Amino acid sequence: MWSCVSYKRVVTKQRAAVAVVVCWTVAFIVGLTPMLGWNNLWRLQQNGSLKDDLIITCQFENVISMDYMVYFNFFGWVLPPLLLMLLIYAEIFYMIHKQLNKKACTTSHADPNRYYDKELKLAKSLALVLFLFAVSWLPLHVINCITLFCPTCDKPLFLLYIAILLTHGNSAVNPIVYAFRIKKFRDAFLKIWKQYFCCKDGPAMLTQTSEKGRKEDDNPNGNRNPKLLPPTGPAEVEAPSPQSNALPPKPPMEHNNI
Repeated sequence: MWSCVSYKRVVTKQRAAVAVVVCWTVAFIVGLTPMLGWNNLWRLQQNGSLKDDLIITCQFENVISMDYMVYFNFFGWVLPPLLLMLLIYAEIFYMIHKQLNKKACTTSHADPNRYYDKELKLAKSLALVLFLFAVSWLPLHVINCITLFCPTCDKPLFLLYIAILLTHGNSAVNPIVYAFRIKKFRDAFLKIWKQYFCCKDGPAMLTQTSEKGRKEDDNPNGNRNPKLLPPTGPAEVEAPSPQSNALPPKPPMEHNNI
């Protein structure tokens, strides 16, 4: 398991930005490939299904090539990353449980390391996202494989619609999973909801309250603790009166008459 220092050294902001750019570039290339020419237009022109006004029934299997969906999309960009992520998460869970068991054996009365508990919870949340991705996308790709390798097989149309609906619903489920499983995401969603949908300017009110408390604590010179302030000007010491240090007056002597 990498230490925090190793993680911060390897995962820098520049590398994270490059990874995000690469992921979005690959997504655009894979998603826009049918628009760039890998589609069923030539097949529709050959079998006469395409009318002179270029209007067809826009169904998924009519316009999208199954060769593209199976060989390029599924076998190239969905299945290999999914299997790789499963192996990575299996290794992560194995290492975390190994560290927790080691900590539990060495300290019988103390709790295991809170760092690994936090990492385990985060790994479970991301594994849930990966599981939902597999459940949402694999039915459509399985139907596409059946369509390509077994054209005569009967496929109910409503199953295809459900599979397509699952793929679109996966993008809507991910923010909900993040909000319920990860505290930082949940706090951010609640803040956005209160500020933009409930018309409650929570952050501004919090800022005003903190500013008010800060002003009450500050003195006119802008320092937080006026009791520890040195005098700003020459010290004004009250001069003692001339009689303050004088000796007390002696009582009058009594002369006895002899």
